[in-house]
Amino acid sequence: MKQHPRIAIVGAGIAGLSCATTLKAAGISLTLVDKSRGPAGRMSTRRGDDWQCDHGAQYFTARDPDFRAEVARWQQAGVADVWRARIAVLGEGGQRGSDFSLERFVGVPRMTAPARFLADNLPLTLQTTVTELRPSPDGWWLVSAEHGLHPTRFDAVLLAVPAPQAVPLLRDPAPGLASLAARANMRGSWALMLRYDTPIHFPFDAAFVNNGPLRWIARDSSKPGRPRGETWLLHATAEWSEAHIEATPEAVADALLRAFAELGAPPPQAWTAHRWRYADTEPPLDTCHVWDVDRRIGLCGDWLNGGKVEGAWLGGRSLAQDVLQHFGYA
Repeated sequence: MKQHPRIAIVGAGIAGLSCATTLKAAGISLTLVDKSRGPAGRMSTRRGDDWQCDHGAQYFTARDPDFRAEVARWQQAGVADVWRARIAVLGEGGQRGSDFSLERFVGVPRMTAPARFLADNLPLTLQTTVTELRPSPDGWWLVSAEHGLHPTRFDAVLLAVPAPQAVPLLRDPAPGLASLAARANMRGSWALMLRYDTPIHFPFDAAFVNNGPLRWIARDSSKPGRPRGETWLLHATAEWSEAHIEATPEAVADALLRAFAELGAPPPQAWTAHRWRYADTEPPLDTCHVWDVDRRIGLCGDWLNGGKVEGAWLGGRSLAQDVLQHFGYA
């Protein structure tokens, strides 16, 4: 009887979940771990007692036929839908409309929903921070901060984490891959979530902003399936965020609220700030994924494939296909 290889995937964002889903469908024995309290990575939502706000990825598009089919599956399951937002472009050149023909999808009832839908069918262990990939003569061991040495010896390890988190794991066992990951310039982003008692009367639901510290503003409560209430999300530009990456939340909120007020917004009743240390890659690499056949280490993530949700899903799936071929499953 053919013995299935044992494979570890580190990271349960869309790339890791896509990779794991493809491997599991082929009968591979999987261990999927993530350091967070839930799956989804930057397809993230902050929740309070009576509010919620998507504070990471704001929407995703689907141009590739295979990813469109996957999004259709999510829609059928009720975990994604089209966001028919009125989107503007503010700043240089004056206010104008954005591309209304572009389909923008969101998770329903929150951005985390597609990831949780995928994770429901996977052997996911959360709150496990991998700190070391330890080679053995015939495979790999994982060491985590919370649990120490994992009891399973793995035939391959696949990293679906931001490049700066991959570098220290790869430096000793795979210095060439560490150098590749170190080339990815991942930038931070400050997000500010705002709650209002009454609606803001803007002629748009979201806008790209071309001057000042803001790059994106969105009425999160305009997305399908959201609860009642007026909730807005402000994203700062990467340049401003990097320059203020160690600032206090209060200082960040003061600057971003002043910029929002200059666009005509009133002060909110409450706000919450979140710092994304690794938000995007500039420029994004165009490698799709990496599979080191000799070491049996793989890399995937949006930083390797265009920087978007679609690229993350496609990169995770293509890495899984290479792994399956390597172990004789394709």
